[in-house]
Amino acid sequence: MTLFKNKYRIESNRLAGWNYANAGIYFITLVIQHRACILGRVTDGIMHLSDFGQIVDAEFYRSFSLREELILHEYILMPNHLHVLVEIVSVDLPIVPLYPVETQGPASLRDIMEQPKNYGIAIRQPKSISTFVAGFKSGTTNKIDDYIDENHLEWPKYNRQNKLWQPNYHDHIVRDKQSYWRIRNYIKYNPQKWRNDCFNNAD
Repeated sequence: MTLFKNKYRIESNRLAGWNYANAGIYFITLVIQHRACILGRVTDGIMHLSDFGQIVDAEFYRSFSLREELILHEYILMPNHLHVLVEIVSVDLPIVPLYPVETQGPASLRDIMEQPKNYGIAIRQPKSISTFVAGFKSGTTNKIDDYIDENHLEWPKYNRQNKLWQPNYHDHIVRDKQSYWRIRNYIKYNPQKWRNDCFNNAD
């Protein structure tokens, strides 16, 4: 961890020097904080969504409907994480500078003039993987908090001190057909292998 603005921040897992707004296919994994299984359960190899899981699932598809640069290849929502194989296609983009943002900051983009230069902070560009993930995390957190309020649930709401998602996420740039099909099949059949999944923290 490194110190930024007198706060410790988690190092980014992004590939150094790679522009995540580049056209390409990406394998992304997002995990619920503490790997809590709040999105549903797997029974006989079939994923059954909880109420929270249904909210996350709906928001996921909504994210794609709002972003013309994204093409969904494969996706699965599991009890405490999700996998997605997504493609970024070339779209007309305005010329904008790369600018630093805090990895745990809000989904909105920060003004370059408000940030110090080059502290190794993760780079976020419009129509990029990181912008998609940030918007999705923010959207799902807000929708679940609204659901908690509307249904008067005795459940702690999610915020900076009680995060819904782990601050970081895993990504892999898919480089060939063999890797593409291996990852796509892994996602598709993930529920059938839940018992031995690395994210399964059940006793």
